[in-house]
Amino acid sequence: MAWKSTSDSYGGVGIALHWIVAVLFVGMMVAGFAASSATDDSAKVAILSLHAPIGFAILVLTVARIVWWTWADRKPAAPSTVARWQSRVATAVHVGLMGAVLGLALSGIALFALSGAGAIVFGGDPQTLPDFWTFAPRYGHAVLARLAILLVALHVAAALYHQFVLKDHLLARMGVGR
Repeated sequence: MAWKSTSDSYGGVGIALHWIVAVLFVGMMVAGFAASSATDDSAKVAILSLHAPIGFAILVLTVARIVWWTWADRKPAAPSTVARWQSRVATAVHVGLMGAVLGLALSGIALFALSGAGAIVFGGDPQTLPDFWTFAPRYGHAVLARLAILLVALHVAAALYHQFVLKDHLLARMGVGR
C-alpha cells in the first residue's frame, strides 16, 4: 500500500489516520458519557484522566489529517456511482465532523482550564470536581458531542449503503475488503 492516495483509493497515511481517530473517537464518546453520568468523584476523575488525553490525541491527529489533506496528499475522486449531490453531502459531513472534533477539543480544553479540573485530574489535587455545567464551554461540549455522534452515524450509514446496497466497494478505498 502506498503512503499517498491514488485516483481511486486512499493511501496508507490517510487510512491509518482515519481508523485511529475512529477507534479513539468511539472510546472518547463512551468515556465522556460515562464521566457525565458518574456520581462518584473518584470514578469521574479516573474516567476523565483517560478522556482528556484521548481527546488531546484526537485533536493532534485531526490537525495532522487536515495538514495531510491540505499540503501532502489529495483525496481520491468520488467513484462514478456517487451522484453530485451525494458527493456534496459527503463533503459537508466530513467538514462537519472535523469542525465538531475541533470544537469538542477546544471546548474540553476551555472547560478544564476554567473549572480547575486539570489540577484535580492530573495534579492529584484531592478537591471535589466542580459542577461542569456551571461553565459555559460545557454546553458547547455537550451539543458538539451529540452533533458528532449524528454525523458519525450518517457517515457509517452512507458507507454501509455503498458497501451493501450499491455494492460499489467504496469501503475498499479505506482499506476494508478488496
